Amino acid sequence: MRAFWEGIQTLFVDFLFKPWDWLRSLELTNWWLANILTWISIGICFYYTIYWCKELKKHQDNNEENQDTTAHSFLK
Repeated sequence: MRAFWEGIQTLFVDFLFKPWDWLRSLELTNWWLANILTWISIGICFYYTIYWCKELKKHQDNNEENQDTTAHSFLK
């Protein structure tokens, strides 16, 4: 059983977390390059938040949204 858990440890520490170790060491030399994934994620989230708000506004303007409190059976 011990070999099973050590195998999982080896998988994560030696293989799956290597890119994160590289990013951690890169941060000491170039902060911007090390955080490029964070900036990309922030940009994607910002874009889709704006898209979602525009879609909500479009449905509200077309009166397609049912805002009745009894719209769901569990709210009766």
